[in-house]
Amino acid sequence: MHSRVASLHARQVTGERVSPALVDTDILINFLRGRESARAFLAALSDQETPHVSVVSVAELYAGMRPSEEVATRDLIDCMVVLPITSEIAELAGRLKQETKGYALELDDCFIAATALIHSLRLATKNTRHYPFEDLDVTSPGNL
Repeated sequence: MHSRVASLHARQVTGERVSPALVDTDILINFLRGRESARAFLAALSDQETPHVSVVSVAELYAGMRPSEEVATRDLIDCMVVLPITSEIAELAGRLKQETKGYALELDDCFIAATALIHSLRLATKNTRHYPFEDLDVTSPGNL
């Protein structure tokens, strides 16, 4: 198991509970590329909970990964709760996209937002401008 992922896997739940989080693709990419701030954020999050990830982010990771990142990518995903797209999530994603026609939002981001909303999860992302949805609890970890 990749060393950064192994340290994530070895974390134990301690301290005060926070609301569970869905981790956006950007943070996972930074983790895989060795950004210390992303590693620290995911390690701290893992102290509190098992991080969640949308199946959309899983697809984005595999689509953009470097050949040398395949094992680490698989190991990272294995340490997370992967949430599928349900018909309820698909419907909400479509509605979110429809409601934001004036914005240049990708449907992928609408799926991720809908997943967080349906599962009552915070969304951890540095790309806050991708998620202008009023009811979505977005957290932006500092310095990633």
